[in-house]
Amino acid sequence: METPSSTVSVGATVPDFEMETYEPKVGDFGKVSLADIKKAGKWTVLVFYPADFTFVCPTELADLADQQEKLAALGAHVIAVSTDTKFAHMVWRNTEGLMKNVKYTLAADPTGTVSKLFGVYDGGSGLALRGTFIINPEGKLVSSEVNFYNVGRNASELVRKMEANVHLMANPSEACPANWKPGAKTLTPGKDLVGNVAAAME
Repeated sequence: METPSSTVSVGATVPDFEMETYEPKVGDFGKVSLADIKKAGKWTVLVFYPADFTFVCPTELADLADQQEKLAALGAHVIAVSTDTKFAHMVWRNTEGLMKNVKYTLAADPTGTVSKLFGVYDGGSGLALRGTFIINPEGKLVSSEVNFYNVGRNASELVRKMEANVHLMANPSEACPANWKPGAKTLTPGKDLVGNVAAAME
């Protein structure tokens, strides 16, 4: 598998990108750009998947559709991306039963440009691996997850990570422990916490 020489890393500012899209909400084609999403003050959630008309992919996108309202309420613009064309996206969304509730953006990356930027492009197949990325409203990459072709993802965990990142953007001095959910205790890193995490979590 070929890996691009220059990819964006967690903590870095993501270069602007633009892709053609199929927009299920309006049943038409469009375009999406990181610059426009940032201008709107929203988070960007990129969900790369290998291909339309495949097997694990519609199960993942249906699972993501189950969480799309929660993600939107958190201020996220959700974009599912593959190297298929916008035309293939339209037909797949409108024929595959598992895709019937998908209302988020389906973006086309046929040249692999955006997939390469995030390090998920497989030059041998021309497909993207299962990568999920969260970009904050300032354009910084704050979360990255990549699976191989044969392992599907869990959209509920994506929501949990979004909830944590939204909280931390508003409370930058805090840190979220494992399995953190809104309303649970956070940690405040400092010398008094060293060796005393168990007590702080009580």
